[in-house]
Amino acid sequence: MEAIQAKKSRTEWGVRASNYALSTFNPIRSIVDGMKLTPHPDKPMIALSIGDPTVFGNLPVPEAAEDAIIKALKTRTYNGYGPSTGYEKARAAVAEYVSTPTTKVEARDVVLCSGCSGALDLCITVLANPGQNILMPRPGFSIYKTLAESLGVIVKTYDLLPEKSWEIDLDNLTELIDDHTAGIVVNNPSNPCGSVYSEEHLKDVLAIASKFKVPIIADEIYEHFVFDGFQYHSMASLTTEVPIVSCGGLTKRFLVPGWRMGWIVVYDRNNTLSEIRQGLTSLSQRILGPNTLVQAALPDILNNTPAEFFHDTVQYIQKNAALFYKRLCAVPGLKPVMPQGAMYMMVGIDMAGFPEYNTDVEFTEAMVTEQSVFCLPATCFQYPGYFRVVLTVPADKVDEACNRIEEFCKQHFTKSVNGTTEITGK
Repeated sequence: MEAIQAKKSRTEWGVRASNYALSTFNPIRSIVDGMKLTPHPDKPMIALSIGDPTVFGNLPVPEAAEDAIIKALKTRTYNGYGPSTGYEKARAAVAEYVSTPTTKVEARDVVLCSGCSGALDLCITVLANPGQNILMPRPGFSIYKTLAESLGVIVKTYDLLPEKSWEIDLDNLTELIDDHTAGIVVNNPSNPCGSVYSEEHLKDVLAIASKFKVPIIADEIYEHFVFDGFQYHSMASLTTEVPIVSCGGLTKRFLVPGWRMGWIVVYDRNNTLSEIRQGLTSLSQRILGPNTLVQAALPDILNNTPAEFFHDTVQYIQKNAALFYKRLCAVPGLKPVMPQGAMYMMVGIDMAGFPEYNTDVEFTEAMVTEQSVFCLPATCFQYPGYFRVVLTVPADKVDEACNRIEEFCKQHFTKSVNGTTEITGK
């Protein structure tokens, strides 16, 4: 009783969230949750905003993947905890899947994670201390910023160039590197841009990383998801010097985001990542590893999914991209940038031509209200004046969405004629 009385008494509960929790901020959720999204009552909503290929049910999961999951389940041997970094057999299958003629990796080089976002989380956490900085693309996937800033890591954004199909501004990238730079995030193919970098461009990025001795976090979740005429190159396949941790997974190429299976592949150039390997193992022990059923199914998923499944999926997305691009190029006030892969297209807005709206957020909000078409404002990607279109929708919805976007823009776009403003659609 005396020991209890000796403790300092609290006069109120005062239960507070941790600094870590309070510093965690997702720009997409913040912006979208703050938007006034009231669809037109007479027009069914067409959501072009969510990068989830399962939303419309028009893109099937590979049958081989379903069979592999069922097979693993029926064995009744994968219902318990697995190793924190993943089953060795599953890691070996990933190693075989990602290896190239110039880049061979083994099971020891792979860490399995809960989705690619889990992989990114571990990579940012293992490389950077609070106060250090990591370079990230702008526009870029917002989770990079969310993960880094919650850890007290400073985010610096390098520019992508729309006029060059969203290539990296190499001068800008170089200028941002300093003695506190812990890593460079490179996303190829890109979300939200749909860009696919050439071998030459990737080598230019690697040359900068080599010069300043900065490792790369390669977000390659869209690996091989490229349109006709373009080629995917993993960053690790193009260097023998720069240390790289690559993040990938089943989510996009296999169309199963809910299965939450991602991975990190450590490309340890000249034994420079030995401490990083140890750190990733330690971090993976904070939780008890990713889904064991999907791990058990991984070898069959990766080995048995037929090439035509991937081909058919990409062809479907590319056809939608071509249709969106053709239609939106003809819409007053819009300037789409044709993607080269992934699942997205960025569309520029001539904001001066839409004086009713101050921002891309207001523009896309009004398009929901009047036309029930929801595109994600690129402010979510730190790139105002654009919106992102998801390309996984059914073809009939693509056509209808384009009709509605065109109607909206024609009603609101203005142009200057001899110094006066003329509203084209009213």
